[in-house]
This record gives sequence, C-alpha cells and structure tokens, in this order.
Amino acid sequence: MPVAVFEPGRTPLAARPSPVRFVAPASPRYMRPGSLLTFMSSLPSWLYRPRTSLPDPEGLPRYVAPLPTWLEDLGLRLVWPVVLANVLGTLFGFWYYVPQLSVEPTALWVFVPDSPMATLFVACSLALWASGRGREWVHALGFYGCLVLGLWTPFVLLVFRAGFSYLPLPMYAFLFCSHLAMAVEAFVIHRYAEFRVRAVAVAFAWYLANLLLDYFVPVLGTPHHTFVPAESVGYAVGSFLGQPLLSGPIAHPTGAHLLAAAGAVTTTLLATFLALATRVAKLRVRVGAGAGAAD
Repeated sequence: MPVAVFEPGRTPLAARPSPVRFVAPASPRYMRPGSLLTFMSSLPSWLYRPRTSLPDPEGLPRYVAPLPTWLEDLGLRLVWPVVLANVLGTLFGFWYYVPQLSVEPTALWVFVPDSPMATLFVACSLALWASGRGREWVHALGFYGCLVLGLWTPFVLLVFRAGFSYLPLPMYAFLFCSHLAMAVEAFVIHRYAEFRVRAVAVAFAWYLANLLLDYFVPVLGTPHHTFVPAESVGYAVGSFLGQPLLSGPIAHPTGAHLLAAAGAVTTTLLATFLALATRVAKLRVRVGAGAGAAD
C-alpha cells in the first residue's frame, strides 16, 4: 500500500479549500431566456395574458400569415401594453400633424392624419378583442390602416429622403421603424378576425374615400394627403406645442404628387388583396379540416 508523504509547509490536498464559484445575481443582465419567460408569466393576466386565452393558429399560408407563431402569440399576450403603445402613437401622431392641420379645412381633418387614425383603429381592434367584444369592421379598419400606412410612410421617407434631411436622425429613424412595426402588427389581426366580406368592404370604402380625397378629388382646396417635403407650404404664423402653425395652401407638384399617390394606391390594393385572401384561406383550412374529420 502506498504511503502518503507530505512535505513541510504544504497543505494536504484534502484540506485545501475548494475553488470559489461565482454565481451571477438574478438581474435582467444575467437573466436567461427561460428565466425571462418565467418572469413574464408571473405578471398579472391583464398585463400578460395566459397562452390558453389565445385563439389557436389556423395554419394559414405564409403570404397571408408571414409572422412566426411565437411572435403572434407575444403580441396577443401583451395586448394591453400594445394597445397603450398605439394610443401613445396616436397622440404623438396628432401632434405631428398640427402644422398641416393648421392649413387644412376643418371639415376634412378626419381624413388628414392618416397614421394616427390607423393606430387608433388597431388600438380599438385589439382592445375589443381582449374585452371579448369583437367588431369585424373595426378589425378590418385596423388591418388596412396598419398595412397601408405602415408601408406607405417608409416608402415616402425613402423616396423623399433628401427632403426629410431637416429631421434629426433619431426622429427619422423613429418614424421609419415605428411605421414598419405597424405593418408587422397588421399580420397579427388574422388570429382573431374573420375578415368577412362586409367588414372588408367597410374598410375598403373608408380608405378608398381617403385615397380619392388625398390625391384625386379634392373637395375643399387642394388634395389632402400627408405633406411631403417636395411640396411647398405657406409661412409660419405661430406654434402649438412646439410645432409650427402655417398659413397658405400646400402646393402639389406633379412629380412628387404622383409618387406619393402611386405608393398609396399600391398599398391600398395590397391590403384589399390580403384581406380577402385571408378570408379565402381561412375558409379553405376549415373546409379541409371538416373533410378530414369526416374521413
């Protein structure tokens, strides 16, 4: 049997302290994804809805439901924070439109601030669904608004980017990204909306009227679409909450006007196609499921 020999001045191995292990504190910086999900699941149900309260995904084709299911679920589980974000966006949007509203006829103000109206529509849509009081025509308006303005605004920001150079970069980036987020938001609505033809017809009628008044049939004065920098306006005569109040009509040079109109027509047609295609896809999935159950 070997004999252990210890040298003087050295601590035996068995008596040596074990190495100290550092345990990271339970803070968001070190929180693992699983821990984050656990934390979110511990939130009140009104703030983070349980998964069992969500409508099941129907397996729609990707061209009408392009988002991954986990992202759809996240948006629906956080429905009330998302509603609040849209309400705040609506308030910001109305403030942003103050300069243009100051030179537009009061009777047409409801057709001028397109993006704030879109976020208001989707906030109402989500709130109605979360409250168990769905209104199909409101859901359709929310879908149209988010998709049309969520794509048209980034298009205009890119096409007229030189004219938007007066905006600070953070504001330009915020406008661009927040409107793209609206387009993403539109593709969550199919989880709880049916997109019935009559509801789509209501939304189409609203945005068709908006399109005609904005670009093609000015009822009072000049067309009323969202001002782009390529169009000249009157001089500033005052301010409201930091936004200038203007005097004089907005000019609509042909080139800029046609580019903005082309974007609006394209996005409106796209929203109409996708809304009706979603309805058809839902019916096909349900008919197929019924046939499978019968077999």
